[in-house]
Amino acid sequence: MSPLRILTWQTPDSYLYYLSQLPHQFHVITDAAQLRGQRSRRLNGDNVHPLSAEQARHEQFDCILFQQPCQYLEEQYLYLNAAQRQLPRIYLEHSSPGEHPTDMRHPVDDPSVLLVHVTAFNELMWDNGRQATRVIEYGAMPAPDVQYSGERPCGLVLGHPREQQGRRLGGDIYRRLGNSVPLEWTGTMTEVPSGDGESIRHQLPVLAAQCRFLFHSDRYNSLNLAVIEAMMIGMPIIGLATGEMASVIQNGVSGYVDTNLQRLETHMQELLDDPHYAYALGRGAQRRARERFGMHRFLADWCAVLKLVTGKAA
Repeated sequence: MSPLRILTWQTPDSYLYYLSQLPHQFHVITDAAQLRGQRSRRLNGDNVHPLSAEQARHEQFDCILFQQPCQYLEEQYLYLNAAQRQLPRIYLEHSSPGEHPTDMRHPVDDPSVLLVHVTAFNELMWDNGRQATRVIEYGAMPAPDVQYSGERPCGLVLGHPREQQGRRLGGDIYRRLGNSVPLEWTGTMTEVPSGDGESIRHQLPVLAAQCRFLFHSDRYNSLNLAVIEAMMIGMPIIGLATGEMASVIQNGVSGYVDTNLQRLETHMQELLDDPHYAYALGRGAQRRARERFGMHRFLADWCAVLKLVTGKAA
């Protein structure tokens, strides 16, 4: 069967990279600045095609994949014609509810749209209303030719300075533990900006792999894909036992999760003092990531969902 023509949007880049491993053609609404550079380096893959918003209504697609509220609530009416808006549609929800942890209604209110959550925690916390839902957990691949060394006695914290100021993402925790434990913040595991604003995939893991452990400081965020990418290269994880993290990290096997910051600080110091122990936990994290978040399962789940909504076997 011919590959499906799927219209989606550019965000988030890491997820799109893994999604594009499917045997389908992805047409990605892309802003003008990136179109001027023709094929953005973020949209790597011969089956990923940047598309201007003005072009979208003149193309033919088999499925529409929304990933943000503005795309579903506004942009489909601005950029798509009436026939396209009747195509099989999926809304991919990446985040936990932001306004209220348990009582926030999901913006999609249309039984003809399939709501796909990236974690079971997200599906649990959202008020999904009358929507049919599915959970497709993350899939990831280890960065090529990158292995954890942990040679630097410090912890890596994902995020950016502005993000680290908020309590939801644990800015206060980062500052508090940073007074006694060497912690460094950075961007995502697979993308780092270059001088021209583009994103260079797989450069950051080389630097990240040198840190002793990764610290997931988010109080209320289901699961960061970058945590899985770190596990894939054999990096031990320390984090709060909140969201989906509690089901991903097994204490003493792949890292440590807890809600007691004093205990987390103790575990951090253990890894800083004993690089061999950190390496052993990293191997456990790698095994866990490959078993649960391998690409074979991820792609099979997506093929099943696409077959469900379009009636076409991949």
